[in-house]
Amino acid sequence: MGYLGCVVLSMYFGATAVGVRARDGVVLATDRRMSYGGFIVSRAIRKVYVFEDRVAIAFAGLYGDMGGLYRLLEAELKYYQATSGSRLSVRSIAKRLSTILYAYKPLPFYVEAILGGVEDETPILYALDPLGSVTEDAYIAAGSGATIALGVLEAEYNPEINVDKAEQLAIRAVKASIERDAMTGDGIDIATITRQGAKQKTITIKTTITTE
Repeated sequence: MGYLGCVVLSMYFGATAVGVRARDGVVLATDRRMSYGGFIVSRAIRKVYVFEDRVAIAFAGLYGDMGGLYRLLEAELKYYQATSGSRLSVRSIAKRLSTILYAYKPLPFYVEAILGGVEDETPILYALDPLGSVTEDAYIAAGSGATIALGVLEAEYNPEINVDKAEQLAIRAVKASIERDAMTGDGIDIATITRQGAKQKTITIKTTITTE
């Protein structure tokens, strides 16, 4: 459930991103490591973004493609609001992102995306693959550590959980990936969306080396 695996291009999806739908909101979380193959480029990369204080998107994949796709979607939303005087629904934002991804099908963005928000007090969570396929789910994992994170999500998820417990579950899922996936690590960024708005925070996880 919710695995966005792409075996051939797995080296590009070095990261772990998870999304959890609660009864009163959604939680998205990612690690903070940027790596190419076995080389760690940075330990403080943000991979989760918030739009309009009501929608969040989390990425796994090439960092340059994450930033480019974020800016394209942000421009689309600002243009729509400026020309129509209204805002797109969460479902429409997911469809707009799907359209952008499909338009670049010949040379796709090497990313997997998880998009979530609250619409009319209803939490919604979507997964999108590099070619724009959209699926709705209760919990989702993406990236090189997705299978590890899914083991935690499937064992512990309950559709009646609130956002506080969903946040704790998302943290446990990403931490499990950090323990086992070499391309995941160095902390967790979290975005929580409820009908009151968006909250973001960062959890720092230090790697310790012991010698005898």
